[in-house]
Amino acid sequence: MTAVPLLEAKGLSRRFGGILAVNDLDLAMSSGEIVGLIGPNGAGKTTAFHLISGFHTPSAGTIRFKGESVVGLKPHAICRRGLARTFQIVQPFAGLSVLDNVTIGALHHAASLTAARARAAEVVDFVGLGPKRAVPALSLTLPDRKRLELARGLATGPELLLLDEVMSGLNPTEVEETIGLVQRIHAGGVSLLIIEHVMQAIMALSHRLVVLHHGEKIADGSPATVSRDRRVIEAYLGESGERS
Repeated sequence: MTAVPLLEAKGLSRRFGGILAVNDLDLAMSSGEIVGLIGPNGAGKTTAFHLISGFHTPSAGTIRFKGESVVGLKPHAICRRGLARTFQIVQPFAGLSVLDNVTIGALHHAASLTAARARAAEVVDFVGLGPKRAVPALSLTLPDRKRLELARGLATGPELLLLDEVMSGLNPTEVEETIGLVQRIHAGGVSLLIIEHVMQAIMALSHRLVVLHHGEKIADGSPATVSRDRRVIEAYLGESGERS
C-alpha cells in the first residue's frame, strides 16, 4: 500500500489579473523530508507558500495535507491541522516580550494559557533565546528576530513547517548557526519546506530541490542533480525582474 504524501499539490495555479504567478504546479513531499523550493526572483515561490498555507485561494488545482483537502481553509485552521509557516519579513508583536510572542503561537494547540506558556518557554530555550525571553521583540537584533520567527512557528506544534528565507540578511557565521538550528528542528520530527536564496544553506539542508521559473516547475530532484540541470542554470543566469 502506497503511503499518503504529507503534502500534495496538483495542478496548482494562481492568477492575479493578467499575471499567472503559479502555473499548474505539482508538488509532493513525504513525512520526514526537507524540500527546498528555489528559483530566481519572481519565480512564484512565495505565492506557492501563500497558497499552501491558506493566505491565497488557488485559481485552480488541489492541495492536500495528510490526505485531506485544505483548499478554502483559513490559515489558522490549516495551522491547527499541523502546517505552519514563517514569513520572510519578520513582524512580531513588537511591544510584547519574546516569551509572550511565542506563547501566542503555542495557544494553537495548548489546552490552557499555563500549558501554552510552558510550551513557549521550551521553544524559546530551544532556539537559543532563553536569556532574552523577557526582552521586547522590538529590541531584538535581526538574527534574534529570525530565531523568534522560527520559535513562533515551532510553538504551534507543526508536522510540516514552511520556512520563508529565514537566513536572508544573516552573515556567514549566523547562517551556519541557523543551519544547525533547522537541522535540530528536523531531528525533532518536523518536516520542512524551505524557500531560501542562501545556496550554501539550501544545498546543505535539502534532501530534494523543486525549482520554479515563471511560476512553473522546471526541475525536481536531488541537489546534485538539480544543480547540473541546464534549465535551472539558464533560469538563474538569465532571469531578471520580481514576481515572487
